[in-house]
Amino acid sequence: MESQRNILLIGLLFVSFLMWQQWQTDKAPQPAATQTVSQTNAASQHSADVPEADITGVPVELPATKNLISVKTDQLEIKINPIGGDIVYAALVAHKREINSNDPFVILEQHNDFTYIAQSGLIGRDGIDSSANGRATYSVQANSYSLADGKDTLTVPLTYTANNGVTYVKNFTFTRGQYDVKVDYSINNTSAAPLQVQMYGQIKQSVKESESSMMMPTYRGAAFSSQDTRYEKYNFDDMAEKNLNKVTLGGWAAMLQHYFVSAWVPPATDSNTIFSSMSAGGLANIGFRGAVYDIAPGTAKEISSQFYVGPKNQKALSAISETLNLVVDYGFLWWLAIPIHWLLMFYQSFVGNWGVAIILITLTVRGGLYPLTKKQYTSMAKMRNLQPKLAEMKERFGDDRQKMGQAMMELYKKEKVNPMGGCLPILLQMPIFIALYWVLLESYELRHAPFMLWITDLSVQDPYYVLPLLMGLSMFLMQKMQPIAPTMDPMQVKMMQWMPVIFTVFFLWFPAGLVLYWLVGNLVAITQQKIIYAGLEKNGIK
Repeated sequence: MESQRNILLIGLLFVSFLMWQQWQTDKAPQPAATQTVSQTNAASQHSADVPEADITGVPVELPATKNLISVKTDQLEIKINPIGGDIVYAALVAHKREINSNDPFVILEQHNDFTYIAQSGLIGRDGIDSSANGRATYSVQANSYSLADGKDTLTVPLTYTANNGVTYVKNFTFTRGQYDVKVDYSINNTSAAPLQVQMYGQIKQSVKESESSMMMPTYRGAAFSSQDTRYEKYNFDDMAEKNLNKVTLGGWAAMLQHYFVSAWVPPATDSNTIFSSMSAGGLANIGFRGAVYDIAPGTAKEISSQFYVGPKNQKALSAISETLNLVVDYGFLWWLAIPIHWLLMFYQSFVGNWGVAIILITLTVRGGLYPLTKKQYTSMAKMRNLQPKLAEMKERFGDDRQKMGQAMMELYKKEKVNPMGGCLPILLQMPIFIALYWVLLESYELRHAPFMLWITDLSVQDPYYVLPLLMGLSMFLMQKMQPIAPTMDPMQVKMMQWMPVIFTVFFLWFPAGLVLYWLVGNLVAITQQKIIYAGLEKNGIK
């Protein structure tokens, strides 16, 4: 029964971790250190630089569908509004909205009750996007573009000619196999006066209720990176409280959700300002204002940035920015989760099935922890053999705790028993389990990933609850294999007997991939337990 107590300890620690994580996601105040100017100053600066129409909180009415510019590549379906050249729709071709649907998963969209779009423009003294004059209206050669077979890139040019005769070309460049879009402005100053412009990019999203739960503590909100803050979340409550206004070299600004991310990444060598705002209408906004460029008469200039919209693919994100992959948030155990994720990816590339990869990584983890497990069961068995002597001591010394403690320490020393030997291995295993939990939770590859038979999606709960029931049965078998210590309180015994039922109910709503990990772990533990106890019995320890 000692191992059952340890399993209960794991459960309590894990539930406590989930509750703490959920509190962090929904309620915990974020540090205010990122606020470098007052809210009033930040708001006024943002309002002066970025067109007012972008922060009113009232969704801009979409023009007729025929007026939008449609772009299709092997990875993306994009729609661009010629007014401002904003991306108002983005769908992922390779990722389906639902597991049994042919419709692509939509990240960016705009309709009557929801807005999630990516805007960019030119502001500053000679900017073509301003509060006074509104957004530039571009002309295009076609309303539909598609990445041709055999071509690696596709460029969609949008052209605007200002009153002074200067032509601005806003290019969207798409690359085969990639989710990032290069957005650049080609400016040829044919006027007689110098120009001064500044690029900005921002992501606007209607605030919506979090889909997070204690079992799936996922995050939906903003995040940013700067020179002194490699990665920090800035949730909707933070935005409502204070406007972010942080000057940094490089950096990026993003909106996160479970498995997917959209992000603006300005040039790493430029001095940029990461900003945020929250409108009265509940429209959250995070973005960047880039460096100020001077363009002399008779010269040309190209100003660029990158926009990513897609899954949290660590390799693809790292190729854009060395810190953008941190949006795959493994929490404080990231240093342990990264090699676990690498190993999971390796197994999947070998076996071609994410469920089998989870089983293999479970065997690897349990196998690697076998020496600790053996020490755990050995210590518990020795402690169980000492129970009669401990009971005799308690009767002899009564309430004299000092003498009782001294006698116990002498007995442990004589019998070479570590009273903490049963708990310490469990505590060492907890970080590994939590890290693996976050790997399975954050890995977009598991979304809609089938295992076998009725398990068609490892990222959601078992629809027929078969895995949780099998997990509960495995816990029951583990319990039956444990002898009941004679000194155990009857109430404790009843609690242990109910534990498989409690855990089964608790696991009903866990993602199938996590339940599979726990079930396989229990089966391995049962096997290891039989082997260890058989060896102990040969040495006279029962």
